[in-house]
Amino acid sequence: MTNESKPLLILTTDLTNPWNNLALEEYLMGLCESDLTEAGEHPYGAVLFLWQNRHTVVIGRNQNAWAECKTGLLEDEGGFLARRSTGGGAVYHDLGNLNFSIILPRAKFDLGESFRVILDAVQSLGLAAVRSGRNDILLDGRKFSGNAFRYMRGVGLHHGTLMVDTDVEPMMRYLTVADSKLKSRAIKSVKSRVINLREAKHDLTITELMDAVGSSFAEQYGQGRAVITKTVSELPGDEKLADLEALYASWEWRYGRAIGFDAQVETERFPWGQADIRFKVAQGIIADTVIFSDALDSDFIDCIAKSLIGVPFTSRDMAERVESLGCTEETIGDISQTVIAHDIARTLLDEAF
Repeated sequence: MTNESKPLLILTTDLTNPWNNLALEEYLMGLCESDLTEAGEHPYGAVLFLWQNRHTVVIGRNQNAWAECKTGLLEDEGGFLARRSTGGGAVYHDLGNLNFSIILPRAKFDLGESFRVILDAVQSLGLAAVRSGRNDILLDGRKFSGNAFRYMRGVGLHHGTLMVDTDVEPMMRYLTVADSKLKSRAIKSVKSRVINLREAKHDLTITELMDAVGSSFAEQYGQGRAVITKTVSELPGDEKLADLEALYASWEWRYGRAIGFDAQVETERFPWGQADIRFKVAQGIIADTVIFSDALDSDFIDCIAKSLIGVPFTSRDMAERVESLGCTEETIGDISQTVIAHDIARTLLDEAF
């Protein structure tokens, strides 16, 4: 069966534990047709996953959990800390928010088309949503949807949030803010920059939005193919899924490894984000590196960290290694890995180690 004839899968779930949902998202990437495998190996030509998390802070793949979130307070109050597989910054999820995951073969993955799914769905409800920049969707100039992306084994993922009736106060309580005065200002600032869809459509429900996104997805990618709708309870048990659930729930994944570092370099905030680079040095050679970053291109940030191990701990050697990485074919959308490499290399040179 070719990809063009394989059915679409629309999966919903009543699970609200973020570790289960993020594991399920990655598991679904393995069910979608891939550019790297034989045509008959995976059952679906494209997948839409609709899900919600309760009382959760989700950090980006390369972020420092302790720096981004008051983890103790969150967990003392029954909340969840979760780390997603994509880059970007920390966000708060509650049951007033709907999450979506659009999964496609790499060759079919086009951000303009997947954003169109969400824009058409929201616009069909009478709301004039527009895409802004690379990863936000706005209504009346205010953000209600943040998005992130990744590639894995020949499959592309576009996932994001849709704020229907999210409470922003817990977000400001859990995400790290310098002091109470700044916290008060920050809440006002956040409220002025974000919008719940229910502010514009008072009777909107999560179910109504889910139906709209599902219909838009089927219209965008159906092309005469069958559309299979399932709930998570209808999926067969699978050891791979159980292993992924254990991974996403693990302390090692959620909090990440910490190294006793000998040096630290923080970049300024660039248009692509910021990086905090920490080095363990032995006899003048970099023995280990961790990079914390909110950059969307999480794979490339990992690539930079790994590339620095074994390099002499001098500004020029480190800068030359990073600059040489350049851009790879796995670049997502319009972000340039060459620009990230140049900015980090320039920062390292400025440190003059």
